[in-house]
Amino acid sequence: MRIAIGGISHETTTFIDSRTTLADFEHGFGLYRGQEVVERFHGANMCTGGFLAGAEQYGFEAIPLLWTFAYPGGLIERRTYDTLCREFFDRLRAAQSAGPLDGVLLDLHGAMVIEGIDDGDGHFIESVREVVGPSCPVVVTQDLHGNHTARRVQAADAIVGFDTYPHVDMGERGLEAAGILTRMVNDEIHPVMALRQLPLFWGASRQVTAHPPMDEVLDRVHEVERRPGIISVTVSTGFPWADVPDVGASVIVVADRDRELAHAAADELGDWIWSNRQRWQQTPVSVRDGLAAGERAGHYPIILADQTDNTGGGAPGDSTEVLRTFLDLKLDGALVLYMVDVEAVEKAHAAGVASRLRLSLGGKSDPRQGPPVDVEADVAALTDGQFRYDGPMYAGLTGNLGRSAWLRIGGVSVVVVSKREQPLDAAFARSLGIDCPALRYIAVKSAVHFRSGFERFAGSIHNVDAAGILVHDLSRLTYRKRRRPLFPLEAV
Repeated sequence: MRIAIGGISHETTTFIDSRTTLADFEHGFGLYRGQEVVERFHGANMCTGGFLAGAEQYGFEAIPLLWTFAYPGGLIERRTYDTLCREFFDRLRAAQSAGPLDGVLLDLHGAMVIEGIDDGDGHFIESVREVVGPSCPVVVTQDLHGNHTARRVQAADAIVGFDTYPHVDMGERGLEAAGILTRMVNDEIHPVMALRQLPLFWGASRQVTAHPPMDEVLDRVHEVERRPGIISVTVSTGFPWADVPDVGASVIVVADRDRELAHAAADELGDWIWSNRQRWQQTPVSVRDGLAAGERAGHYPIILADQTDNTGGGAPGDSTEVLRTFLDLKLDGALVLYMVDVEAVEKAHAAGVASRLRLSLGGKSDPRQGPPVDVEADVAALTDGQFRYDGPMYAGLTGNLGRSAWLRIGGVSVVVVSKREQPLDAAFARSLGIDCPALRYIAVKSAVHFRSGFERFAGSIHNVDAAGILVHDLSRLTYRKRRRPLFPLEAV
């Protein structure tokens, strides 16, 4: 049994002016070809790692094609997408020429947007289908934050979305997809899918699957999946920072042969989610209010999630309101992770450890990110940016934030980095000599994923809306393409 594996992934933010280029794919999470895919992801908690685990468990030969993922950002250049597709499909056709393919496993995201193509994932899955034909099984894994469309549901045989946020189940979902495809090849199941789109924007801070109310959603998903004839259930909370026609939450149900069963289950779950729509919303709090709530709780470290500058959602990572607030309050034992500022990094490396220098920190990418903060900072440590994640998210993988520095400004520390990535755990800070659990205040440029590594020692956690691009008051965004009203912005 020969199964092709690979994918082109991106979470695209259309509300920023920058474009995502080939260099962003090459130097983001990386661009891997052929055997490099196996070397990078074998044993890793990623969907492709799950595909490879499935090859071992189910006894098929995995044929790695091309895998690439650029860190979330602006629209993908059309020429970049065309270049990547050309190579992917050349490799897919070469794999076909070497012998019959029994199936394809695609590791995609679900919120990819290209210049001129609103539904990037749908376009890509359709293109795969055109190459392999109607009878070759195609099973796709997708992120919890996909904006799902009928186009991709029609082109794929099965779509398997993440259950968790933070995404700690990626390897499991890849293995699940491999199992579904294997059962298809063995003629044990014949998947059919139903999509229920919901007119709903889902608040990010209400998506944490380990806590109420989102844990109830996961319980219901698993209850439906245990029913006879149901193969898989996906609830997608959507990605609101993409202005596309099908933006919003959705439910996908995969059933065995029975399309009516799939639609009935999707409608049942969708109706329940919609009837509870108020529960998926939460009013954002200010930076100072978040700090005050943490002080009242009296447990440390207080962690502020600077969600409007979440680099994991495409933000630049250089907003300054949280840093300015920490300095204005003269906090001690405070840390900001991570400030993307190449200029500050280069000056710190040129000056060296134990030097003091004047810097204008952050605020260089966009006026919405706030003005730079002028400081005198001591260089506490320097690094080339290489580290290994603690996990569970990205467990088994190395990371690279580029040349970076630990700066101290009185009692406030800032880790400045050259590459955008949200802090998933404390591993990189620790590589600089920072003991995160011993601190009193930590600000992370992340919305939820940081919980994967930080929640275990957090005293309290508060999502805050500072000045930044990825505003969570969605009424401040101008949507031109979405084709329906969505709660809570409009009455539905």
